[in-house]
Amino acid sequence: MMDRRFFLAASASGAAALALPASAAASGAPRFKTANARWQAAYDKALTVLAGNVRVMPYIDQPVLIEGSVYRGIWQECGPHEALVYRKFRADVARDSHLTFFDLQRADGQLPANNKETETGFGQIQMVVPIAATAWELARATGDEALLRTAYASGSAWDGWLMRYRNTRGTGLVEGFCTYDTGHDNSPRWRGIPNQCPNKNAKTHAPIASLPRLCPDLSATVYGGRKALAAMALALGRSDEADAWTERAERLRKVILARLWFADDAAFYDRDAQDRFVRIRSDILTRMCGEHVPDQAMFDQIWQRQLGNPQAFWTRFPLPSIAADDPSFVRPIVANSWGGPAQALTALRAGRWFDHYGRAAEFTTMMNQWCEAIQADMSFRQQIDPETGVFTAGADAPDYSPCALVMVDYTWRLIGVRDENETLEWTIRPDHVAASGATLSMRTDGNAEARIVYRIGGADLTLDARSIARITGGSARLVTDRRGVPKSLIGVDPALQHVVLKIPGRPSLSVDLRANQQVTL
Repeated sequence: MMDRRFFLAASASGAAALALPASAAASGAPRFKTANARWQAAYDKALTVLAGNVRVMPYIDQPVLIEGSVYRGIWQECGPHEALVYRKFRADVARDSHLTFFDLQRADGQLPANNKETETGFGQIQMVVPIAATAWELARATGDEALLRTAYASGSAWDGWLMRYRNTRGTGLVEGFCTYDTGHDNSPRWRGIPNQCPNKNAKTHAPIASLPRLCPDLSATVYGGRKALAAMALALGRSDEADAWTERAERLRKVILARLWFADDAAFYDRDAQDRFVRIRSDILTRMCGEHVPDQAMFDQIWQRQLGNPQAFWTRFPLPSIAADDPSFVRPIVANSWGGPAQALTALRAGRWFDHYGRAAEFTTMMNQWCEAIQADMSFRQQIDPETGVFTAGADAPDYSPCALVMVDYTWRLIGVRDENETLEWTIRPDHVAASGATLSMRTDGNAEARIVYRIGGADLTLDARSIARITGGSARLVTDRRGVPKSLIGVDPALQHVVLKIPGRPSLSVDLRANQQVTL
């Protein structure tokens, strides 16, 4: 767990990075070059889409990453997370995409659902990835103590608002009042329920007998937010507050599991005001995993019966918004539909849980499929048919930020190097199509240049031009600390891989890596 000393040590380099103008930030951005022209074209266009979606919205004079396509604004459910993924390219945009919501927070603690060209919206709570969690990850990575303090105060007030106005049944769970609360537009989950709260007042719901609902994903967002608030409190030296947030988070998790888990289906469901389950198997499941609500044993059940089941969610192009074998799956597919299509937002959020639950090899399959779908289309739209990989055209306009981020993020997850808290993850796939003649380099959070150069049969890994390792043969992920000291080797391919690892000063290691196997070094 990080503490305040980290922020004092890192604040100088973090502040310098945040102060860079856009042109300078771009020059220090991660670099990816490959001999595969098709992959390079998709990657480069994705970056062009993202640069074009950096805009200044009303009321705030700093640029943010907007959703793009027909969505001319930034939404709390996704915008801060998307900007976090984009932070290596524009750290200033990542920061301001969080501060927008904190600056527009009302005195009673309510955060806006969005800030658009047309309005700042308070008519729903619309949250998925906790803004407290992404703010904590950004502050920790950049050593930004000012952001840390602001996020802690804002996140605490938001938690208080939710408990005052979205806990009317007194369960401690977060209640859904309208469709937009979960961002599930056109989903059978919310059939018959208004899109927005009456008079755009998120404290009230329509007079419908089934409302309010106890919602597992909204509750999971608060659970994840409380875990982040506990970490922030500890970093600020407030250990008593950290303990209180941890206790509140665990209490909430217990209620989620007791009230909203349906073991017969290995699924989480809403409970309506009559205390009945709304039994539609949806991407609620991925959102619960994103906040790590299930433990490993429960996740394994969910994977076997739902998420990893080809008849349900493990379709040819994973993961549909409604299980493929659920009768409520909506066809024909229409624009902006959470009634079946696999959404780019779900794909982007997958990085928050696949590795956590030890499914790196399966994630490889999903990433390859999504990247193939994007390269076959190149319009960067919102959603694909989970069986064919065809993007929905028409009303789903091009240049959608989450889709562009999937292409960029997946490229680095498939064949590159990534900062992951206090470690570096070097994922090497010599035979991957994107690795042909590829070179990848980026500036780490520890302010070193991490570089991967693919050569015939393998790759060379360096940190500030110092050799870290050479990997030849099959695919593997080398996990090191920030200084490049090796910690473990992980199997990232569904098939058995023969890998040779050469680390300076150590004997060569030859190992057969199974899918998801971890070898301690």
